[in-house]
Amino acid sequence: MLKSSVEIRPIRPKDNAKIAEVIRYVLLEQNAPKTGSSFADKALDNMFEEYNMPRAEYYVLVEKESILGGAGIQAIANDDSICELQKMYFHPKARGRGLGQQMMDICLNFARANQFKSCYIETLESMKDAQKLYLKNGFEYIEKRLGATGHDACPVWMLKALD
Repeated sequence: MLKSSVEIRPIRPKDNAKIAEVIRYVLLEQNAPKTGSSFADKALDNMFEEYNMPRAEYYVLVEKESILGGAGIQAIANDDSICELQKMYFHPKARGRGLGQQMMDICLNFARANQFKSCYIETLESMKDAQKLYLKNGFEYIEKRLGATGHDACPVWMLKALD
């Protein structure tokens, strides 16, 4: 159950600039490369528009009217049975509070409701806490990249079968 001051909701057009700012902040904090990662994605500044399509959704984490993070689900290129958990990043103020698990639950429930058979994740080797959360939720490491994200700097790939 969410704490009364925290809301996870679908992204709105007015959220675009703030979620892009949070994602870039986290990537810089994590010493992620600016190329080959989400940092350089053209879609980052237009997240509402990027996810405004069937079987796609981006959720933002809001506390006291401030966006502290987000995550999205969208089909990967060339296989509409597999979705990708994308751009799941949280400001330090949101970490360690169980909010990542809540976001994960919402995203995976959306994926199941939209008949995806499995969920894919790409991440950085340095993002160990995120990998722990993914493993806890049944994701397993895989040997090759799926889809065509352009995130060449993300060498960790994981997949989860959706029941």
